[in-house]
Amino acid sequence: MTDSKNFAESAKGFTKSPLGIIALFIVLVYGFATIAVTFGSNLKDYVAPLIYFLILFPVVVFVGFLWLVSRHSDKIYGPSDFKDEGNFMTMKMSAVASLAAATAKQPDGNSSETVQQQLNSIVELVSKTAPKQNSDRREKWKTRILWVDDRPENNVYERKAFESQGFTFSLALSTDQALELLNDTKFAAIISDMGRKEGPQEGYVLLEKIRNAGDQTPFFIYASSNSIEHKKMALEKGAQGSTNNAQELYKMVMTKIE
Repeated sequence: MTDSKNFAESAKGFTKSPLGIIALFIVLVYGFATIAVTFGSNLKDYVAPLIYFLILFPVVVFVGFLWLVSRHSDKIYGPSDFKDEGNFMTMKMSAVASLAAATAKQPDGNSSETVQQQLNSIVELVSKTAPKQNSDRREKWKTRILWVDDRPENNVYERKAFESQGFTFSLALSTDQALELLNDTKFAAIISDMGRKEGPQEGYVLLEKIRNAGDQTPFFIYASSNSIEHKKMALEKGAQGSTNNAQELYKMVMTKIE
């Protein structure tokens, strides 16, 4: 009875994350198959298939696990994998609030007809782009983002959305400052505006310089334009994306950085 109770408690713990559920499923399937082979009295015709199953099942599971980790690593963590499960929800709500504030300050973000739709899309976006793992478990550089903008006060809410997910920022007001920081520090991503006091296309100037130096850090342009032509041009020059929309920026960065 005690063993059954202990197993039930352990099983309960496994159900808190996708990986745990997979592990519990493997244990149960393997256990039932072993019991069937050991105690089955009318399984003479099925012993060979069961033995093959017991031998091949771990191999199939291992291959499936490798595929899951390599292709869908962002989906294998549950709230309990974070340091504090309550903090997991707080992080999400903070990101939603920050993105909502960033959207509201944009020229097309104040339409009363689409407020509810915008909020729903933000909630869905944050839910689908949770951090891949607790920042405590990640290499520190993978939580650092360089933001280049001569008016950083314009992007406070956008940065708060990322900060609520465990990211930190280094701010640069010019191309030269950005290059100095890149010489000393490794970043998971670079976000840059376009026009600065140095020139109307200074975002591209910075992008060209770091690419010519062999730096392939994901680069995102956050400027006033969201035209198809500018998006295409940014990709052609080596950026990972270009937008003037806070939600789109959040999605691009969260899904494209390591």
